[in-house]
Amino acid sequence: MMLTYSFADIGSDSLYEHLYKCIKNDIISRKIKPGEKLPSKRSFAKNLGISVITVENAYDQLISEGYVYSIAKKGFFVSDINSITSKKKIVVNHENLAMTSDEERYVADFSSNRTNIKQFPFTVWAKILRECLLDYQEELLINTPSGGALVLRKAIAGYLKEFRDLDVDFEQIIVGAGTEYLYGQIVQLLGNDKVYGVENPGFPKMSKVYEASSAEVKHIFLDSDGISVAELEREGVQVACTSPSHQFPTGKITPISRRYELLGWASKKDDRYIIEDDYDSEFRMTGKMIPTLKSIDVNEKVIYMNTFSKTISNTVRISYMVLPKHLMDLYYKKLSFYSCPVPSIIQLAVARFISEGYFEKHINRMRNFYKKQRDLLIEEINKSEMAQHAKIKEADAGLHFIIYLNLNCSDEEFVGKMERKGIRICALSEYYQGDMPKSEHEFLMNYSSLSEEQIKEAVMIMGKGFSLLKK
Repeated sequence: MMLTYSFADIGSDSLYEHLYKCIKNDIISRKIKPGEKLPSKRSFAKNLGISVITVENAYDQLISEGYVYSIAKKGFFVSDINSITSKKKIVVNHENLAMTSDEERYVADFSSNRTNIKQFPFTVWAKILRECLLDYQEELLINTPSGGALVLRKAIAGYLKEFRDLDVDFEQIIVGAGTEYLYGQIVQLLGNDKVYGVENPGFPKMSKVYEASSAEVKHIFLDSDGISVAELEREGVQVACTSPSHQFPTGKITPISRRYELLGWASKKDDRYIIEDDYDSEFRMTGKMIPTLKSIDVNEKVIYMNTFSKTISNTVRISYMVLPKHLMDLYYKKLSFYSCPVPSIIQLAVARFISEGYFEKHINRMRNFYKKQRDLLIEEINKSEMAQHAKIKEADAGLHFIIYLNLNCSDEEFVGKMERKGIRICALSEYYQGDMPKSEHEFLMNYSSLSEEQIKEAVMIMGKGFSLLKK
């Protein structure tokens, strides 16, 4: 199907906004029917005489509002929007956009790894912000050092010492607005002439950051113990990116033997490094927290990275990395001209949140909350119609687990069926790059943003839908 729209009179709208509105109106009026496949971004752009990025932005907006869903390697399809009436024309404005939030579009979104909004410590956070406004009036009007506010880096260093057994100087800590920003800085620091190895499956954004920096990227498959050291060697990787405490999306935990193997690989050549992303290690549900690679690194080969997005809130855009001391010196020579992109008030507030003990209390409370959510989700699955055809994997750490379902249809068909029933779920196969090993019928179950009511209703819907598909 090839759609044609005019861009002659679009008023104050941007090109992508106009295209998005045209497609949305055709979906609502049923000119484009549920289940129909939309044109590929490239062919659509060529036909309309616009850029691919314009089409991509329009599709992204339609997906975010639930009018369209994507299936990996298949394309973009129109959602069944029975819940949206076509009798009344929808005028897109800020109020309507606010009303079409994920919470209203879906019964449950198992693809979302957002923190639970209702659990955020608003009272404490408001108190700290007020105190910072009074106590740091001059500091708030002065740019922080390129690596971040000293008080925040000292607070992070103290936290890492006490809870992650990392003895680091605060100067080694670099603060950034999200992990993507820091990964980009690492490429500038180490050079885009290096070969960067990323886990496969893994975070799609990581590859994009490296590719945008003109660095060569190799997708390294995982074995039962995590990222394959043998494949790192075969592919000529110089910088390996891994999440050993809780790999995304598989949930694998790298055993100590493989951790030492990785460190051994890095120590063989001077230009080899490991980037350890410890993004949700605080939420280990069973047993003690897993020691970091950085804590057993004696050769200064590990760049440690973590974020407050999972522990405090997705909107607190603070991530940080801990550089080996020799790279710290190089960083300040090459990159100290950068201004820290995180607002001073947020840095100071997070520093006080940590140093006054609120962060530790919040982590402990959230760990208990998420454990209850996980236990409830597993309990509901075990009581549902899909119980005897389901197997739960990697549920001891992090804020998601993997569920295997014995389906008689493809992953894409199941994802589409659940989408039409108001359940958003992602297949593990969607996160692979290149030739995919056998991992059919495995799905991610993120539970961090869901309420008890959402969990119960979602599993009931999934169970009924699954009973029609099971073998």
